[in-house]
Amino acid sequence: MWALFRAVSIFIIFLSFNITRPLLAQNNPTQINNTVESQDLAKKLDNLGLVYKNDNDPVLQELWMLGRYHGQQYWINSDSESNQDYESRRLRYGSQARLFKKMTVHAQAVAGADANPLYNGFTELWTQWQFAPEFALTVGQQKHRFTHDRNVSSRYLNYLERSMLTNMFGLDYTPAVTAQGRIKNSTYYTGIFSNATGQNMGEAFTDLNSGYSVIAANYLDLGTTLLGDSTTLHTTYIYSDANDRATNMGTFNNGYSAALILTKGHKSLVTEFTAGLGSDNGNAYGLNIQPSYFFNERFQISTRYQIAYSNSEEGLNPQRRYERDLEIEPGDLYQAAYLGFDYYIAKHRLKLMQGVEYSNMNGQDIWTTSLMFRFYFGPHSGGAFPMNQVLPLEYD
Repeated sequence: MWALFRAVSIFIIFLSFNITRPLLAQNNPTQINNTVESQDLAKKLDNLGLVYKNDNDPVLQELWMLGRYHGQQYWINSDSESNQDYESRRLRYGSQARLFKKMTVHAQAVAGADANPLYNGFTELWTQWQFAPEFALTVGQQKHRFTHDRNVSSRYLNYLERSMLTNMFGLDYTPAVTAQGRIKNSTYYTGIFSNATGQNMGEAFTDLNSGYSVIAANYLDLGTTLLGDSTTLHTTYIYSDANDRATNMGTFNNGYSAALILTKGHKSLVTEFTAGLGSDNGNAYGLNIQPSYFFNERFQISTRYQIAYSNSEEGLNPQRRYERDLEIEPGDLYQAAYLGFDYYIAKHRLKLMQGVEYSNMNGQDIWTTSLMFRFYFGPHSGGAFPMNQVLPLEYD
C-alpha cells in the first residue's frame, strides 16, 4: 500500500507540473492569464461529482455524488517505542440531492479502518428543509459542531489530526435535530443530539437510551477590521448528559469554546480556547493557535501550537490515534508543535501534505512525521476559513 501511495503521489505531482509547465514559456501577460484560466485544474474539478443541476426543475434541482479518500504514511517515535504504517484514514461515499427548492437529502456511508469493512455504517444520514435563509431544520444522523476546530471539515484540514482536547470530547456523528440560519452578519447553529450511534441506523434512530447532548454555536462575521481582511468570532457551548450506553460525548458534562479567525492577504491565524468541565478526571483547558501562510496558489506552510492543562493528574489523554499506540500515559499537561507543508493540486479537492509534530505529555516525548494524500468530490461547504478557501483569493 505504501508503494501504491508513493506511485500515486509522484504521478499527481508530475501531472500537475505538466499542466502548469507551459505557463513558464509564455512572455505575454494576456497569454499567461488565458493559459492559466484554461488549464487550471482546480477550476476543471470545481464541480467534480455534480451529476445533475437545473434550478428550473420543480422537483430535482441538484444531484451530487460525494466521497473522500484520505491516505497517509506515518512514523511515530517516543522515548521507548516507535511505530510506522500506511493508513487509509478516511474512505466515505454517498450522494446529496436538492429537492423542491427547499429540501436537501444527504447520505454518506463510511468504511472501516483501512477500508475493512467497506461499509461500516453512516457518518451522515439526514434531511434538511430550509424555510428561509434565517431558519433551516435538519433531522437525522449528523455532525457535532462543537469548536471551530471540529466544525472545519476533514476535507479542509491542514494538519494530520485535530487538537488533542477537541478529540477528547468524543465528537462524531449521532442522530440529532438541529436548527441553523443566518441573521445579518451572524450564523447560528443549535440542536439536541443522541449520545450513541452504530452500524444499524434503525436502532440508532429508535434506541435513544444513551442520554442526550445540546450544542449551541454562533459565527459572527466582523468583516474587514484593523486585524485582518476577514475577521470572524466563533463561540460554542455543549452540555452532555451521557450515561454508560453512550458512544460519543461522554467525557465532559459541559464544554465552552471561543475562536478568533483572521485572514489578511496570504496569511491566516486561528486562535481558539476550549474548556471541558465535569469529567470524572477533573476539568481541562486548552489553547490552540494555528498560523499559516500561502507562498502562492499551490504552496502553503501550516503551523500549530497547542497546550492543554487539567486540574487532575490524569485529566488529559494522549491523541487517540498514533500516540496511544505507543502507550503514552495520561497526564495533566500536554503541549504540541506542528510544522507542515501543503501542496494544492486542485485546491482542497486534491492536495498533498507533509507534517512533523513534536508533542509532550508530562515529560513523555513523541515525534510524529506524516505524508498525506487528500481527495474529495461532491458539494463544497461554506463557512469561516479554511472552509473551501485557499488564500489569497487573488494572487500577486
